[in-house]
Amino acid sequence: MTVSGDQHEPPFAQHRGLLHAVAYRVLGSVTEAEDVVQEAWLRWSRVDPATVVDAEAFLVRVTIRLAIDQLRSARVRRESYIGPWLPEPVLTGPDLADADSVSTALLLVLETLSPLQRAVFVLNEAFGYTYAEIARLVEREEPAVRQLAHRARKAVESRRRRYDSDLVTRQQVTERFLAACSGGDIAALIDVLAPDVTMVSDGGGLTGAPRKPIHGSDLVARAIVVLSRQQPVGSTAQVLHLNGGPGVAVRFGRTPVLAMTLHMVDGLVQTIHVVSNPQKLTAL
Repeated sequence: MTVSGDQHEPPFAQHRGLLHAVAYRVLGSVTEAEDVVQEAWLRWSRVDPATVVDAEAFLVRVTIRLAIDQLRSARVRRESYIGPWLPEPVLTGPDLADADSVSTALLLVLETLSPLQRAVFVLNEAFGYTYAEIARLVEREEPAVRQLAHRARKAVESRRRRYDSDLVTRQQVTERFLAACSGGDIAALIDVLAPDVTMVSDGGGLTGAPRKPIHGSDLVARAIVVLSRQQPVGSTAQVLHLNGGPGVAVRFGRTPVLAMTLHMVDGLVQTIHVVSNPQKLTAL
């Protein structure tokens, strides 16, 4: 029997932001995270809140298990994805305390973990849950959770690249990058790009995005200028905080058509992630 929604809504509303944040970090997809949170609500609405000792623990447990199942099925779909797959960009505040945990660079590294390893890593590293708490959330023994966390952390550290974290520098370089893009100035673009810069584009086969990464400052600069010229007449581009740092969003009217996240080393852009798949821009 479903209990009146009035009893369910306050606890769920209190924790909804947390649930979405957990699901997004596990899935790297805004759309899939929203589906998981909606399903968590449906399951919560079927229980009597008076019988639940800890609403947060209940809701996170439901959400993390749904996210793990969703990630397993999503990986099957991603095997047939056209071109490179990138996480969906999300708007974030300039003062986001855990900015690194939503970086597209880290989210891509997390794609190499097993779904359970990723869930354990996210719960521990991004949200500070203890191993004992995680064990209860994922229904595993605590020693097994510790081992999963150790392997996940080791895998992440071996694969992730350390990028500049100073927000002032990142903001300045991003603004210079956008100015060069807007002016079609290849020389100015090359000045802000590392010589061995890589650009990865995700159009999902729905746009003219390159289906292979582009390497080298000259080729990347020329590709960006071409990309800029391909945007609809009347489009506007601006620097916004995307995935924990300054990035570039292009809109045509109110419709987002492209998002770029930039990753820098020693003040130069080392990696560029470009998302133009319209199905991945809904959060903007």
